[in-house]
Amino acid sequence: MDRNRLGEETSPYLLQHRDNPVHWQAWGPEALAAAKAGDKPILLSVGYAACHWCHVMAHESFENPQIAAAMNDKYINIKVDREERPDLDAIYQNALALMGEQGGWPLTMFLTPEGEPFWGGTYYPPEPRWGRPGFPQVLDAISAAYRQDRDNVMKNVAALRDALKRLEQPQAGDKGVAPELFDQIAERLLREVDPLNGGIGHAPKFPQCGIFELLWRGWKRTRREPYREAVTRTLTAISQGGIYDHLGGGFARYATDTRWLVPHFEKMLYDNAELASLLTLVWQDTRDPLYAQRVAETIGWLEREMTHPDGGFYSSLDADSEHEEGKFYVWSEAEIDAVLGDHATSFKRYYDVTAEGNWEEHNILNRLDHPDLADDATEAELARCRGLLLQARAPRVRPGLDDKILADWNGLMIAALAEAGLAFERQDWIALASRAFAFIRDRMTGEDGRLRHSWRDGRARHPASVDDYANLSRAALVLHEATGDPAYLDQAKSWVARLDQHYWDKAGGGYFFAADDTTDLIARAKTASDAAVPAGNGTLVGVLARLDLLTGDAAYRRRAEAILGVFSGEVGRNFFPLATLINNAEFAQKPVQIVLIGDPDDPALTALCRAAYQVSLPNRLVLAVKPGATLPPDHPAFGKGLVAGRAAAYVCDGPLCSLPLTDPRALIEALTDLR
Repeated sequence: MDRNRLGEETSPYLLQHRDNPVHWQAWGPEALAAAKAGDKPILLSVGYAACHWCHVMAHESFENPQIAAAMNDKYINIKVDREERPDLDAIYQNALALMGEQGGWPLTMFLTPEGEPFWGGTYYPPEPRWGRPGFPQVLDAISAAYRQDRDNVMKNVAALRDALKRLEQPQAGDKGVAPELFDQIAERLLREVDPLNGGIGHAPKFPQCGIFELLWRGWKRTRREPYREAVTRTLTAISQGGIYDHLGGGFARYATDTRWLVPHFEKMLYDNAELASLLTLVWQDTRDPLYAQRVAETIGWLEREMTHPDGGFYSSLDADSEHEEGKFYVWSEAEIDAVLGDHATSFKRYYDVTAEGNWEEHNILNRLDHPDLADDATEAELARCRGLLLQARAPRVRPGLDDKILADWNGLMIAALAEAGLAFERQDWIALASRAFAFIRDRMTGEDGRLRHSWRDGRARHPASVDDYANLSRAALVLHEATGDPAYLDQAKSWVARLDQHYWDKAGGGYFFAADDTTDLIARAKTASDAAVPAGNGTLVGVLARLDLLTGDAAYRRRAEAILGVFSGEVGRNFFPLATLINNAEFAQKPVQIVLIGDPDDPALTALCRAAYQVSLPNRLVLAVKPGATLPPDHPAFGKGLVAGRAAAYVCDGPLCSLPLTDPRALIEALTDLR
């Protein structure tokens, strides 16, 4: 381990560190064996390509020859891309939390040669600063403790090992999520919403799409205006704030302030997928043109900047360019004047551009003070100005692109595209989703028939997680609904079978995050808590419930109910991170099935299908049935058919179905009246 080996990797994050004087190794058996052979502790550094503070620590410490020499002398140094190995990241983030420390990236953990943690933190400055010890002092102290105080180190190891083991068994309950809990949880979460600016709590603010879907579901159930207002206020602020790129489209990961003005400028695929889904769902009710515009612009950004030539979607864009956060995106007043000339005055008023700037003497374009859309002529002029500024921005040094393709994040975006395609009647978006799905299925499946988590430069690598299978199975079912192609349904069934074989906890129920034959982990977490992305167990409740309805195989429903039983005790203890589980539990308990019967080429059936997506229905499932085909015998619409030879729709709410509906307007009215 006498040289840096990251040049052999495919991860853009790891490749960023290939020229460090640190003898970085990728996680694997060789690095662990070297630690054991030399009886050296492991310094594990976890980050990702778009991470600003990862870049800061790299520049300050990992590029410093003196600090690197100390690292090489005292440790086996391992770099991990948290996006390539979320299973590893989850374990060591949990370990840090068990130490009472705030998690995040860069994650800096100290491990035994067996990979077991005993101490850690996140970012460390090169010298003592902000009440934090300097990284060289940390290196010396941990190395000395490992050499001279091994007994205490091993006590820490044992305590953390036991605590991590307990995380494998969540708190079960006597039953699933009781129906009355949905309103109680929504009411409690409503109290956390900032009534002025939207979002949860204070700075920093993350979009929290799962929580706002939960609140939107509360509005659809109860028609209580505070739920609706909390969601629309938040989405409007996010859509008009600086967290949105008003020139190029796409949302940044979070805002550092309470108003959504100042973003952490990195753009992640998963945030944009979740926001596109939520904006689509809410637009179906509000018809707010702002939401439609943001969905279309974000998909435009995805096609233009984030799509591999063969179809998969890239992971992220960096926050930094030329070593400065946000430099690519911000403007001076003089730059705006130079580009827009006589048209600058109106633009500057709408987009908060001043001589002194609104952030560190620069201007972040936003419309927080003018969130309502202006008249058509003004909006057209502002759009023309945005186009000129986008052209003027193009020659700037661009933020770095992390062009690896991740199965779980692609699953989120594929589903979002298909949902938006159905709602906005955009077949091109559905085609974009289908193409990305084919890329994942064909390029990221190994010879053993199992998914891989990450693909880059022609190489599919790393074991798939429960999130990969869950998100892609959900995407397959949305595409099945959007296209009618049974191959998507078959693929979802196949992936769920893989999950049952390698991820299901046969002793306690629920799905582990990692497969049973993933050999390089010290623990197998099992959780339903959402992190940056929705939790796989929560997503799978919805996937399994849909498979039950689509196939008539009750084994899928029993498995969904088993997941809810495993985690229902967690809902009573802390429901804040469980939005995905709770939202899918509601779907499982009260699905709204819209059964469309008719010839696929019949314009009357097409009109009914379009009507089925004109209403915001979080629990909707559309089943298209050809004349003469049959539904499962226990389906509430079993035996129903055409009406005097005409295409018909049946709305099935629980075990009961409506009378046949042949007029699209009548179908929309029936769906609008549902609660």
